[in-house]
Amino acid sequence: MKSTEIRELTDDELAKKLEEGRAELFNLRFQMATSQLDNTARVRLVKRDIARVQTEMRARQIAADNAAAQN
Repeated sequence: MKSTEIRELTDDELAKKLEEGRAELFNLRFQMATSQLDNTARVRLVKRDIARVQTEMRARQIAADNAAAQN
């Protein structure tokens, strides 16, 4: 998922994407531990998607805090 796509999501959708990403990462790690994982690069991609979502959530939180401080 690209960062431009992430920026277009609402706060609720971001939270849902984060939850889905963490669940997928858990499943991938479980598959890796049991030697059932075929595409090990998927773990890296999921981690990056989680980081992108968290970054956008934090940026929105900082912007909201700055807006509140301005008023």
